[in-house]
Amino acid sequence: MKASDGSLLGDPGRIPLSRKEGIKWQRPRLTRQALMRCCLIKWILSSAAPQGSDSSDSELELSTVRHQPEGLDQLQALTKFTKKELQSLYRGFKNECPTGLVDEETFKVIYSQFFPQGDASTYAHFLFNAFDADGNGAIHFEDFVVGLSILLRGTVHEKLKWAFNLYDINKDGYITKEEMLAIMKSIYDMMGRHTYPILREDAPLEHVERFFQKMDKNQDGVVTIDEFLETCQKDENIMSSMQLFENVI
Repeated sequence: MKASDGSLLGDPGRIPLSRKEGIKWQRPRLTRQALMRCCLIKWILSSAAPQGSDSSDSELELSTVRHQPEGLDQLQALTKFTKKELQSLYRGFKNECPTGLVDEETFKVIYSQFFPQGDASTYAHFLFNAFDADGNGAIHFEDFVVGLSILLRGTVHEKLKWAFNLYDINKDGYITKEEMLAIMKSIYDMMGRHTYPILREDAPLEHVERFFQKMDKNQDGVVTIDEFLETCQKDENIMSSMQLFENVI
C-alpha cells in the first residue's frame, strides 16, 4: 500500500476498483478545489434559471430576498467573476436560498448528495465555518462568491491562506495536530468505504504526522501561517492540487 505523501490534501493518486467486482466505486475527491467544483458550483448552477430579458433580474433584483447582497458592480470588484457569471451564480443562489442566506444544514445536504456512501456532515461543518467569515451561522451571497472566487480564480497565495483558515479550526492563527486530524478524519469519513486501496484506520493520523514533519519547521507542535505558506509553495504535491479551474462556471 502506498503511504500517505504527507501533502496538504492527501494522496489523490488512488486507482478505482474494477467494475467487475460489482462494487460501486466513488472516486475520492481529496483536493479542496475539486470538492468545491463538484459540489457547490454544480449545486448552485443547477438551480440557475434561464437568462431572461428582465433587466431588473439581470441587475440582481433583490426584492424577493430578506438579505440584500452588495450591488453587482461592487461584487465584480471584490471577485474575479464576470458580470454574467455573477448573474448566473445569483440566480441559482436565489432559487436555492430565497432568504439570501445559506445555513450549515444546507451545506450538509449538498455534500451528502455528492458523497452518499460516506458521512460528509463533519467536513461540511468545517467548510461552512471557513465560508462563514463573521461567524454568525449563515453565509451571505457576498461571502459565498468571494470564497468561490478565491478557490477558483485566486492566486496560489490566496488559496493557501484560505486553506490555512480551513485547517485552523479555532482561528487562533495556528494549526495543531488535533485540528489537522479532525479535518483529515472528516475527509476520510466523507470518502466512504468504497475506495482503493482500502484505507487503514490509522491513515488519517499517519497523514497528519507526515504533514507536521514537513510543515513544523521549529518542531514546536504547531504550524504557523508562515511555515504553512513556505512549505506548501515548495511542495509539488500540494502545488499540483492548487490548479485553477477556470472553466467550471
